[in-house]
Amino acid sequence: QVQLVESGGGSVQAGGSLRLACAASGYTYTTGCMAWFRQAPGKEREGVAGIDSGGWSTKYADSVKGRFTISQDNAKNLYLHMNSLKPEDSAMYYCAANPALDDCPLRREFYRDWGQGTQVTVSS
Repeated sequence: QVQLVESGGGSVQAGGSLRLACAASGYTYTTGCMAWFRQAPGKEREGVAGIDSGGWSTKYADSVKGRFTISQDNAKNLYLHMNSLKPEDSAMYYCAANPALDDCPLRREFYRDWGQGTQVTVSS
């Protein structure tokens, strides 16, 4: 059984940095995608960044390009390095995975496994 557990959220001032981590237990697949999503109060959950199982292909939402970097290690733990944070980046951040994906779409309906989320708050 796949279990995804996020950590690393917190409160930071605008311009600051955070690194989110997603511990993936039971995820032994060598195919598919993992991704980060976020959801602010009253808004839809949106894709932030995705990465394929080999780590060769990444995708980013336009709003975070150049500021966020997604990465993973050999144990399939997932990371999101967030720099130059803005107040509009404030949200609950979720880790997601699906071993059956060939591409890494940043749309929630394509992902099967989800973590519980970690809160990021950016103050101005």
